Amino acid sequence: MLAAERRDHLLGLLAREGKIVAKDVAAELGISEDSVRRDLRDLAAEGLCQRVYGGALPASPAVVDYDARQTVAPDGKRKVASAAAALVRPGGSVILDGGTTALAVARALPKDLACTVITHSPTIAATLIDHPRAELFLLGGRVFKHSAVTCGAAAVEAAQNVSADLCLLGVTGVHPDAGLTTGDAEEAAMKRALSARAADTYVLASSEKIGTASPYRVLPWDKITGLITDPDADGTVIERLGALGVEVIVAR
Repeated sequence: MLAAERRDHLLGLLAREGKIVAKDVAAELGISEDSVRRDLRDLAAEGLCQRVYGGALPASPAVVDYDARQTVAPDGKRKVASAAAALVRPGGSVILDGGTTALAVARALPKDLACTVITHSPTIAATLIDHPRAELFLLGGRVFKHSAVTCGAAAVEAAQNVSADLCLLGVTGVHPDAGLTTGDAEEAAMKRALSARAADTYVLASSEKIGTASPYRVLPWDKITGLITDPDADGTVIERLGALGVEVIVAR
């Protein structure tokens, strides 16, 4: 089989199965695992898969820069944001993660809602300035411009001094095998620090993130309360998440 044909075969496997197991492909095609791994390295370099131990998973499209992400699945993000905003109760407190879906949540919060919002996103804080009854706490630190949030040691330390009823957390990848993932190690650490300070954590994941993976694990499934997605999410993946005991809210 020519290299181009192997490439098409691997991409087809990712689309159909949601993963590639290198040893299985090698046996099926009668080639070495090293050949399969080289093909996967090439696909990963093009952003077409996320390599993992023993093979590969679909790469998340949500690892592009902040401005580009504003145009990815806007309808799905609005649906997820509306369902997430409904979880914020009058008089309650919420830790709101950064990212474009979390920004949509901030925009979906009623302007007359009395609540406390803790965030490490300057853009989210700015969005809520004109909400007269929302108390705002902005966690400082080094600004990670890719996601327009603060992170690093100072931000993690600031997070350890707050607490809230609810944490609404963004990720770039949601996969039954890889778990909840994101594209930067420090950002993953910050997300863990935020989640640890809330009674309940819901993950915000519009459909383009479902069934995909990024390099850095954020949280195991047993550390979240539930996951909010939209109706276009892959049903097979949603069923697998349910089998893992994950509460999935499909926003309409």
